[in-house]
Amino acid sequence: MGERILVTGGAGYIGSHACKALARQGHEPVTLDSLIHGHEDAVKWGPLVKADILDRDALDRCFREYRPDAVMHFAAFAYVGESVREPAKYYRNNVTGSLNLLEAMREHDCGRIIFSSTCSVYGSPNRLPLDETHYVAPINPYGASKLMIERIMSDFGAAYGLESVALRYFNAAGADPDGELGERHDPETHLIPLALGAAMDPARELTVFGTNHDTPDGTCVRDYVHVTDLAEAHALALDLLRREGGNHSLNLGCGNGYSVLEVIETAGRVAGKPVAWKAGPVREGDPSKLVADAALATRRLGWKPRYQNLELMIRHAGDWMRNHD
Repeated sequence: MGERILVTGGAGYIGSHACKALARQGHEPVTLDSLIHGHEDAVKWGPLVKADILDRDALDRCFREYRPDAVMHFAAFAYVGESVREPAKYYRNNVTGSLNLLEAMREHDCGRIIFSSTCSVYGSPNRLPLDETHYVAPINPYGASKLMIERIMSDFGAAYGLESVALRYFNAAGADPDGELGERHDPETHLIPLALGAAMDPARELTVFGTNHDTPDGTCVRDYVHVTDLAEAHALALDLLRREGGNHSLNLGCGNGYSVLEVIETAGRVAGKPVAWKAGPVREGDPSKLVADAALATRRLGWKPRYQNLELMIRHAGDWMRNHD
């Protein structure tokens, strides 16, 4: 039997894909989104509550009206560079907003949460691929804010019985293969849509942040995971809590590292046009390499990414961009 799931940030990139995955499993997603970065037309599978997680009264009204069985929490500011320049904004929204949400859950007897965390909690790793036993030492306020939320959830679990799964994403990529959803950030900072945009528009030039990293071609190496596979992992995490309860932290990635230049070359091949780029300075708070070991998610969730091919991820993203220009 389906459940009613409150999805904060459900009008955003990953949150909207999670809503689709929930609806496919017979659940009812209720989106709560401020629409600062989200898109109202991405809310297709359930009601929309226009509210901010910093507004505790709005959260209480939402819980009273919809009585959700569980929460998926995506609502957050997520620009690493901005978090270095404006840490107060990130700690206020991400940490204070999440604490508001957890307190509202406790008051309204909602005891399960799936949390959108990040590989940024690991900081600069001393070994790859990264598994969950690696130390956590974020090097930017964005990662620190996510790690603090993980800690709060763990403490709420010990004190109040909250059941939680923190899913530590690597780099979300691609778009819904059915063409219903895609990536629309403003400003856009993700490499794949920027590279495709530069290929589609000769007037655009992509900036590569750092060409002297300790990597084979000098550019950052990242692990890309398809957004539809991320969404599926959230639905499976809900099943895990239903079966076992507890508090869990799990990596989500494919285990393949691609450099910025490899992504640029692949995007050019998909678009059929070269991507113009220039070298820029290294971004603050940007590790050189991040590659996942997601074996624990495979064991605990039964999760296996279906769309592991980088070219396919970029093709899905390009199809979305061409149809929604």
